[in-house]
Amino acid sequence: MLLIEENFDVKRLTSLKCGGNIKKVIFPTSQEEFAEALSIYPEAKVFGNLTNTLVSSFGYDGVVILTTKMASYIIEGEFVTADCGLKGPKLSQAAADEGLSGLEFMIAFPGTVGGEVFMNAGAHGQSISDVFVEAYCWNKEYGFITLNKEDMQFSYRTSVCQNQDLVILGAKFKLTKADSETIKAKMKENLDFRKAKQPNLATPNCGSVFRNPEGESAGRLLENAGAKSFCAGGAKVWENHANFIANRNNAASTDILELMVKMQNAVIEKYNIKLKPEVRFLGGTDKREVELCKILYQ
Repeated sequence: MLLIEENFDVKRLTSLKCGGNIKKVIFPTSQEEFAEALSIYPEAKVFGNLTNTLVSSFGYDGVVILTTKMASYIIEGEFVTADCGLKGPKLSQAAADEGLSGLEFMIAFPGTVGGEVFMNAGAHGQSISDVFVEAYCWNKEYGFITLNKEDMQFSYRTSVCQNQDLVILGAKFKLTKADSETIKAKMKENLDFRKAKQPNLATPNCGSVFRNPEGESAGRLLENAGAKSFCAGGAKVWENHANFIANRNNAASTDILELMVKMQNAVIEKYNIKLKPEVRFLGGTDKREVELCKILYQ
């Protein structure tokens, strides 16, 4: 039986600790339940664990499917198959325990496997596309389909799923046997880097706010544009890295969007470069939020 929550308070789930009530949230535990949920609510929006999503403080008057309970995995030799809702750090640790290298970068990411494949996540010289074999997806027209590496059209922080109506339900990776101590040392290095360069999870944030332009660093551009001093309501640019927003004082979604626009405009004025948001937005009923999103995402 599908687990369905009505008027769900999403604030406690989001990494930004911001957001109002969602009219209906469904938590499938398998691909079969996912298909059932979409057959009942074909217009539902699908998300993972909302680590890179800003949910409107005014809530969302629609149906959302969250895949956080689709979280199983299987390791067979050098191959790892994981459901979309599995947390990246858990899979990274499981692979390390089997002496498998290739997912060390995931240990420092709070997101899920589905989200990391969706955006071709990577760090420290590793990325999803390096170890990717195939993805198990759902499409409104074709239903369940399997995409290989060529089909996914991976590039920097992007995949074909961002341009087509595709939902990632799971993925398969081919890793490499390696010395467990070497793997764990690399994982520790990645965690230490995150602690030094990014807000810890006790500070509500959604990771990188903007994508890096080709050949450039969004953080460098924002810092040179003076963004570290920017704030709006309870939201503030993190003092140690200009491409992060911290929810310092119960910030509303409008505060965060206002701050994002201010950051974007500062880089446009200094470099004539328009940064593209990495953060997704869920909402759309508040007039000011609609205006801000048109500026940010057009």
